Amino acid sequence: MRANCRSGFRSVNCQSQVSISLPLANTWLLSRFLLSFRKCRREEWSLRISCLHRAVRAYCRCRMRWCPSSVLHLLRCVRLRLCTRRGRNRLPLWIREKWAYMKLLVQSLYFNSLTDSDVVFDSVFEPVFWTVDYITRWFGLVFVCLVVILVSSILMIAYMVLLPLVLNTYSPPWIAWHICYGHWNLVMIAFHYYKAAKTSPGFPPTEKNDSPFVSVCKKCIMPKPARTHHCGICNRCILKMDHHCPWLNNCVGHFNHRYFFSFCLFLTLGCVYCSISGRNLFLDAYNALERFKHLDMEKPGIPVTGMGILIGLLPPGQTNYQTSAPSYTFKEKMINKSIIYMWVLTSTVGVALGALTIWHAVLISRGETSIERHINSKERKRMAKRGKVYRNPFNYGRLNNLKIFFGVEKRSHWVTRVLLPSGHAPHGDGLTWDVFPVKKDPIPV
Repeated sequence: MRANCRSGFRSVNCQSQVSISLPLANTWLLSRFLLSFRKCRREEWSLRISCLHRAVRAYCRCRMRWCPSSVLHLLRCVRLRLCTRRGRNRLPLWIREKWAYMKLLVQSLYFNSLTDSDVVFDSVFEPVFWTVDYITRWFGLVFVCLVVILVSSILMIAYMVLLPLVLNTYSPPWIAWHICYGHWNLVMIAFHYYKAAKTSPGFPPTEKNDSPFVSVCKKCIMPKPARTHHCGICNRCILKMDHHCPWLNNCVGHFNHRYFFSFCLFLTLGCVYCSISGRNLFLDAYNALERFKHLDMEKPGIPVTGMGILIGLLPPGQTNYQTSAPSYTFKEKMINKSIIYMWVLTSTVGVALGALTIWHAVLISRGETSIERHINSKERKRMAKRGKVYRNPFNYGRLNNLKIFFGVEKRSHWVTRVLLPSGHAPHGDGLTWDVFPVKKDPIPV
């Protein structure tokens, strides 16, 4: 019986993870035992006091010794007090879950060896990024409709206002030039915008395959091939991702990057063409509106009083001298305003979009995307600190980069695939890349 009690006592002793000495009834040892709980949390206090209470009673029964009731009463009071205090301060479950999640996030920033300034910045501004992504995702159709409305308004002004002026004032060669170039530019803009918005940018395979990958996406938990990045707006990984364009409501990736750049290029050319060719019309329309404004400011009549009525300056019953009607019509005023609207809009878009197009052209000539530019710049600085020179593994030279980007395989493709609408697929599948500098032409022309 004593052995069984001892074994039972040892099991209790193991659960409490506390070494209990023989004279547990001694008040001095009990106080020393309780002082060791100061560094424990409140939950551990309650658990250990409860185990201690059971251990004391089991020890006294096994040893057939009398235990002071004051000690048992003290242990019982301490246990009840801790249980009552813990239940009194318990918060709702959802608050405790949120608080535990926030504590885990903060601790991950302190106890992670991979934590740097970028991780802290992303963690702090994650709500801002999520809000921007959410708004961009839901307002994508609004941006697309805005592009269609603005371009359609310019086309209406060009056909209803500018085309009659061109036919009445310009010589036949200039008329042919404006008609041919304007319609060619319009076809290129419409074709490339439609293809850029409707063509899938390319996604990595979701099923198991033998294609190589360089990392695992921490959001998709899927393998990522080289030059693949995760889009927070589309919530998917994109092959050779450049950026997410809200004006297209689509990501710019491997399969539609050429359409996006061609749309920006030809839209810039169209805006510059309208701005240069409509400069004189804009000046004439602005001067006409200023003249109309001065005419409107003149008083319509001068009141005639006193002797003027008696000597017969006005017919009987008329007290004001009526001026003549204005020398312009409402149609002329609207035509001049539409010309000013077209010139201001095309000039502004031409400057802004032209800067963006030039920047993308420089990136394409270097063989990198917008995201890779930031990655390569950081890598270049990191290698410079070690005394080394970093080179972009996807840069094959300026001319070769342009050939690969536009899919030029022979000289005639500069016309059929660059200057004319073409729906050919880009070079490569977006999963594998030649990651070494090529000294010869990958696509000889």
